[in-house]
Amino acid sequence: MLYANDFAIRKEPLTIPGSAQPLHATLALPKHGKGPFGLVVFVHGDGAANATRDGFYEPIWESFAEAGYASLSWNKPGVDGAPGNWLDQSMHDRAVEAEAAIDWARQRADIDPRRIGMWGISQAGWVVPEVAAHRPDLQFVILVGAAVNWLRQGEYNLLAESRHRNASEPEIAAALNRRNAGLQSLRDNATYEQYLAAHNDSDPMSADRWNFVLKNYRSDVTEILSQVKVPVLLALGDDDLNVDVNETEQVYRRIMPPQQLTVQRYPSASHNIVKADLDNDQDWRSVVVALFAPRSLYAAGYLQNLQEYVAQQPVR
Repeated sequence: MLYANDFAIRKEPLTIPGSAQPLHATLALPKHGKGPFGLVVFVHGDGAANATRDGFYEPIWESFAEAGYASLSWNKPGVDGAPGNWLDQSMHDRAVEAEAAIDWARQRADIDPRRIGMWGISQAGWVVPEVAAHRPDLQFVILVGAAVNWLRQGEYNLLAESRHRNASEPEIAAALNRRNAGLQSLRDNATYEQYLAAHNDSDPMSADRWNFVLKNYRSDVTEILSQVKVPVLLALGDDDLNVDVNETEQVYRRIMPPQQLTVQRYPSASHNIVKADLDNDQDWRSVVVALFAPRSLYAAGYLQNLQEYVAQQPVR
């Protein structure tokens, strides 16, 4: 187990300036050399994520390191002792936060400012394109399981997960009705007390989560995509239960020139580009694989493809 989790990276814990508060970060450098290295700035999806995503990112960092790139990630505000509260953030706030991290990284002697790219997953699909639109000197952007529209993504997720667990059509219809009632509360800009009083959710959100959704439920990446001029790689799992990857691919292909966009589809892969039978049906097998063979969690070819993609990008 120790051998399997010994990655060819050097992890450096750091506190770096953020846009609203300091960020508790991890810089994962290649095992050997002084640089300057390229850099991949990581942007999390939804949820309370620490810098490594509980170790999930380390095989990805190793792949980038083998191409001569460091990786930078940070605890979301309020996670593992970091100041702030990530549920107070809008997608724009998160983009500003990521830009502050890029500005910090550019000042380091061991980072090559001409070779800075971004990797973002899921909800980062509403964050990273905003950064890229403001930063045409980014070397590349990699988006994993990125959604297009918050509301359509939520409905797709509800339907996909319901059908995956073989819910009946009446159960699905009832869930959609509850969702539509909740959406009306959002559109009415309801207070948390009004949301609770409506009794639309059998398991109600916390007050912080309600306010987070209220800030962000209008998110849609379509308009800003035309302003992104850097190379983009879309990594999409065909068994994604969170995001309609067919819609994502269609929208990106419609808006972006073919020479700017690379799309890699992974059959039998989940939202995280993990083997779907391990990720979508989590049981003891996924825990064992994560402990004893973490690199093999991912869909075949994914880690190698990431390494090759960044290695092939010209200096900006």
